[in-house]
Amino acid sequence: MADPIFYAPMPALTLAELADVAGAELARGEPGLAISRVSPLEDAEAGALVFFDNTRYLDALATTRATACIVAPKHVAKVPETVALLVSKDPYRSWARVLARLYPEAMAPLAAYEAAAGISPRATVHPTARLEENVTVEPGAVIGAGVEIGSGTLVGPNAVISQNVRVGRDCRIGANVVLQHALLGNRVILHPGVAIGQDGFGYAMGLGGHLKVPQVGRVIIQDDVEIGANTTIDRGANRDTVVGEGTKIDNQVQVGHNVNIGRHCVIVSQVGLSGSSTLADYVAIGGQTGVAGHVEIGMGAQIAAVSVVNDAVPAGGRYGGTPAKPVKQWFRELTALKKLAERGSDT
Repeated sequence: MADPIFYAPMPALTLAELADVAGAELARGEPGLAISRVSPLEDAEAGALVFFDNTRYLDALATTRATACIVAPKHVAKVPETVALLVSKDPYRSWARVLARLYPEAMAPLAAYEAAAGISPRATVHPTARLEENVTVEPGAVIGAGVEIGSGTLVGPNAVISQNVRVGRDCRIGANVVLQHALLGNRVILHPGVAIGQDGFGYAMGLGGHLKVPQVGRVIIQDDVEIGANTTIDRGANRDTVVGEGTKIDNQVQVGHNVNIGRHCVIVSQVGLSGSSTLADYVAIGGQTGVAGHVEIGMGAQIAAVSVVNDAVPAGGRYGGTPAKPVKQWFRELTALKKLAERGSDT
């Protein structure tokens, strides 16, 4: 699975060492048995570690030739007896811990041009910009006047960091990222093509023409946020657009002006958050969902993919549909419509 062209071969680890990394219990297998690769179930060979957490893949599990498997207690009996068992309450999180240990370079974008830290002679850095030690600036990048960048940060090729932007330590700014009117915390990851801090969409409409409303707020990105490729986050109109600590945003998401996203939220691809909407902590929104302006979504709420949220969602709510409603009600309506359609086809 891991191509040695892009990632160094993983070090061989024993089952005991892997159990410790994964936070799992070694329930079957020799503690000193060596594991030299990770693989999907269907491609695994001897010496490979796999994980199982979805019953859709039972057939692949039954025929796997892997040496060891990370598995939940409820699925232990489904694993072939020839496969060693690492039992975890949350196999996917254990798998994530193992991969992070084995392939740390896959955790964030790497330097595209060369690994050595320093400022490329083909980058443009304004003399008033302040860069701490151990900052990497790759060819074609532009660092504007008054910019501050913390130690350990990588700025990728052709990225543009406009004047007075602040970037924290150990950040990864991918190729072709554009930052303006923004303050970034530490360990922020921006994948290629992200645009942050451009105008929010604001016009005073009228018959004589639409008057542009200047957007004078900022974008605040807190620590440990990761933002996927080609996502756009508009700066605030009259207050800040905020993305809270630990939030993960997928590719091609649009965040409008004055949006306030809480801590540890998950926002999947092609979601659109309209201006002044608010997400409390730990909100999860499925792909291609739209959230109307000025709507509040409560803590821990979950929104199904391809939904339209045009009214408040309470904390802990599970909503879906167009317009979004509690999932039990949504499913009842879908079932009723299906029965009505089937009855109509019989007449």
